[in-house]
Amino acid sequence: MTATATPGMTGKTDAVVWSAPAPAVRLLAGLGAIKLLLHLALAGRYGYFRDELYFLDCGRHLDWGYVDHAPLIGLWASLALLFGGSLPALRVLPALAGALLVVLTGLLAWRLGGGRFAQGLAALAVLAAPINLGIDSILSMNAFEPLFWIGCVYALVRIIQTGTSPLWVAVGLLLGLGLMNKHSTVFFAIAVAAALLLSPERRALRTRWPWLAAAVAFAVFLPNLLWQIGHDFATLEDLRNVAREGKNIVLGPLPFIGQQIVLLHPVLFPLWLGGLLALFFGRRGRYRMLGWVYLILFLLMFVMKGKNYYLAPIYPMLLAAGSVALETGLARLRPTTGRLWPKAVIVVLVAAAGALTAPLALPLLPPERYVAYERWLGLAPPKTEVHHDGPLPQLFGDQFGWEELVAEVARIYDALTPEERARTAIFANNYGEAGAINLFGPRYGLPRAICPHQTHFLWGPRDFRGDMAIVLQTSRRDLETDCASVEEAAVHFHPWGMAEENRPIYLCRGLRTPLPDLWPRLKHWN
Repeated sequence: MTATATPGMTGKTDAVVWSAPAPAVRLLAGLGAIKLLLHLALAGRYGYFRDELYFLDCGRHLDWGYVDHAPLIGLWASLALLFGGSLPALRVLPALAGALLVVLTGLLAWRLGGGRFAQGLAALAVLAAPINLGIDSILSMNAFEPLFWIGCVYALVRIIQTGTSPLWVAVGLLLGLGLMNKHSTVFFAIAVAAALLLSPERRALRTRWPWLAAAVAFAVFLPNLLWQIGHDFATLEDLRNVAREGKNIVLGPLPFIGQQIVLLHPVLFPLWLGGLLALFFGRRGRYRMLGWVYLILFLLMFVMKGKNYYLAPIYPMLLAAGSVALETGLARLRPTTGRLWPKAVIVVLVAAAGALTAPLALPLLPPERYVAYERWLGLAPPKTEVHHDGPLPQLFGDQFGWEELVAEVARIYDALTPEERARTAIFANNYGEAGAINLFGPRYGLPRAICPHQTHFLWGPRDFRGDMAIVLQTSRRDLETDCASVEEAAVHFHPWGMAEENRPIYLCRGLRTPLPDLWPRLKHWN
């Protein structure tokens, strides 16, 4: 590895270009292909995840914003709807994003000076991490977030190495797109800005480029910001409700750190911890700015009581840095033959460890065998929300029971007279139920669901003027306040679904208040 001077960010010759072997393109492409094929092969193994059903509804109502998330996920869902909205059509996009992240992490290791071993190990580590396997198996904002964050890191590395100031425009564009994908990117942007101030790279602030990057990010994010202003900052209201109701599990310092280790995989802990140390103390602290990005993000997520997986998008950076540092350390071994077997052992260990925990993150096993495997392994995925309970972790449990629920609603609806059906709404109390009715309902001849939860509330009760409703997931006592009669028409139960959905389904007659007048009181944002 050699270093050469090039014009720096201030126009002086102070940046350093680290030359390294060529990227291991075939190796990285192969690992990316394994990742892609794995997810595609399992795409239809279980069923639709609760949030996927909601995102499909968002895809049917494209807008510049939604109550509880940024707008890009609606676009991705709308693309899936063009191909029928099937599970493979829905999940090919997160699978592609995960495969690209594998490749990008390997390329980041290359840019940090890593050879073939470092590139392959970094990519393999991202492939093996349970959190990445789980996130990339369903459509969500989380599958795309690491691409925007690590794309920014890649550009920052090139800026540090070459002083190519126009690359700040790429940073701004990626930050703007990241915000349009998921609002938590704002914390990454804050971390980058603070890390810039804490590192020698602060000299860039004397140029126009970082400020231009901020302007580009703002311009890209502006449509969603205008939507928020027009809707009284609905997302902030939603977040306040979440905090007030204690919806999410709040972790202390040690449990928060411990769950980072578990989510990434205990075997990978030395690798990413070594990467953090290497960013601060390796290469004469050349990449210390990136180390600060992680530490500041960690503090922000902990102080803001973020969920345990909110830091997941930044770990590919640490895994890449750790792989390069490990390769450098192994290169000091003598003789040359003594360098090969440690590399082989490390690769086999990471691959085997990833395979061992993969059934906890992917739908590889039938539910009953999953429960037995989890018990045998003695390692359960940590919960992130207080009230989501069931025999399976939420990632899997929320993929069961939706079509069965719709079939039960259809039986109730079909038992009504034609005149009654014309006066009956299907009232869902959460977006998963509404999404299921809207996806599976047409084949049963059901009308679209009415729902006051999250963005469904903004879509309103439409033109419904009837006085009857089939109501999901609510208490009889609450219904008796608004209805002349309440009948328990069925009890939904799925052995592998979430416990909150295993509830009676009520048929309500004689709404005392027209639904449009009742609507403002039903608003449910959390």
